[in-house]
Amino acid sequence: MNSLSDVALILTYSVFSFFVAILLCPPFISFLRARGIGKNIRDDAAGGGKAILFAALHAKKQGTPTMGGAIVVGTILFAVLLSRAFSYFGWIDHSLLNRKETYIPLFTLISCALLGGFDDWLNLKGLWQKGIPVKPKFVLLLLLSLVGAWWFYAKLGFTGITLPYFGFLELGLWYPALFVLVFIASGHAVNITDGLDGLAAGLLIMSFTVFGVLAYAEGLLLLSTYCGVIVGSLTAFLWFNINPARFFMGDLGSLSLGASLGVIALLLDALVPLLLLSVVYILETLSVIIQLLSKRFRNGKKVFLIAPIHHHFEKIGWPETMVVMRFWIIGAIGSVFGLILALVSL
Repeated sequence: MNSLSDVALILTYSVFSFFVAILLCPPFISFLRARGIGKNIRDDAAGGGKAILFAALHAKKQGTPTMGGAIVVGTILFAVLLSRAFSYFGWIDHSLLNRKETYIPLFTLISCALLGGFDDWLNLKGLWQKGIPVKPKFVLLLLLSLVGAWWFYAKLGFTGITLPYFGFLELGLWYPALFVLVFIASGHAVNITDGLDGLAAGLLIMSFTVFGVLAYAEGLLLLSTYCGVIVGSLTAFLWFNINPARFFMGDLGSLSLGASLGVIALLLDALVPLLLLSVVYILETLSVIIQLLSKRFRNGKKVFLIAPIHHHFEKIGWPETMVVMRFWIIGAIGSVFGLILALVSL
């Protein structure tokens, strides 16, 4: 295929995914509303106690339909399966189901969506601890990440990472440990960031766009197209998720897309660019860690009024849309610098 037909393929899948998702969103939102599948605003704080400030700040969002990530995940899977069927009948040359480029991203998306969806369901029903408790959830994510780590190391032959301007760093048996860390950290980071209307979805669109461009630059056409499918479906989701959100992504979407982001970064050997384009995810996660450590070791004293940090800015008087827009700006700057660093390092 020439470059023009490659770009046409990516754009076709991206636009197709957008229109499929945007047509599905209104009836899906109605379906969620009709069955009372709405967000339960938490009143339990991480580390113990009551999240009184958070509950008061977001009381108006109680009952807003959640698990909207099912639209994104479902559209992605539909596009992949459709490409496989068209390839089988000889109507197209390439299927998006590819051992080297998309097996593990798809495994990550599906498995983490099931885990996140179960967590959402428990929250809706008020079961367990209104979701999967931290330790069991971590163990399940660890098991899933170990499967991916084994595939990367044993099947794809990944044994190290490339550091811009320094060259290849051989990790050997430490590479699976790095994979596990990136898998779990990226999933949790996006999950933490998904707390304001449109925030996580907008940032994820930027992140997967960067990786789509980078995958194309590295000659990974199918992975680039897969990223385009994610961007297309996420853009349709964002259309209905901007303030005031008609539905939320839920753990089903944030956990699966976050972990997928980390896995794709490792497939592209773009760990350092991942850190740059993840600047908002990292700040959000650090704010939670700092808050927990401060409360534990400073006799309950807090650094932020509410953590994650986007809620802190809400509490000091920033409108929700202002917080989202400013975080998008920071994310866009990180994405541009991440892409530039990745491209000059090729």
